[in-house]
Amino acid sequence: MSALRAPSASRGVYARRTAVAAGLAALVGTLVLNGPAAHAAPPTPPDAATARTELGQLTVKSEGSMDGYSRSKFPHWITQHGQCNTREVVLQRDGENVEQDAKCAAVSGTWFSPYDGATWKDAQDIDIDHVVPLAQAWRSGANTWTTAQRQAFANDLSRPQLIAVTDRVNQAKGDKDPAQWLPPLQSYRCTYARMWVSVKYDYKLTVDSAEKAALEGILNGC
Repeated sequence: MSALRAPSASRGVYARRTAVAAGLAALVGTLVLNGPAAHAAPPTPPDAATARTELGQLTVKSEGSMDGYSRSKFPHWITQHGQCNTREVVLQRDGENVEQDAKCAAVSGTWFSPYDGATWKDAQDIDIDHVVPLAQAWRSGANTWTTAQRQAFANDLSRPQLIAVTDRVNQAKGDKDPAQWLPPLQSYRCTYARMWVSVKYDYKLTVDSAEKAALEGILNGC
């Protein structure tokens, strides 16, 4: 009789082992997706070699004036879907375990700011940075765009132009270019330079000589 029962027992052991293995796989998958190293982020910019090529193709020109500039000429944040505007979409995208209320406002979650390495639990501590600031874009060619084009730039989710960061770090950046300001976290500067060049290249914005030299220096070290 024991010889007849053995196959059934073996199947039971196999089933239990399979279930345990599946559970471990699911747990590992969860850790990979949600663990501290798996920070959400904007669209990935081109690699450093591509960024160097794109930077070489940008027009070098002194920055224009601020005459006529207003943030209202870059309408944001616009509605993306339902009651969710661009800011809320980025908070959801760049955060972990983000919960939103009926009006799409982020009421809880965790946000890691790659500019300074800080982690925040309150969305009020987070700004959505325009990697290439609106005023910088204005001085680099956006002054000739239509309002619709400037709106698309200010709310662009398809390029590495919007990122959730510590509010005071974003405020310290202001409308400075990479010759004047870089993320305090040095390990992120290569990514930041790649993002900056990618946005300026896609939007055919100009760079001044100091800005280009700063970007070349960063990218050559990536």
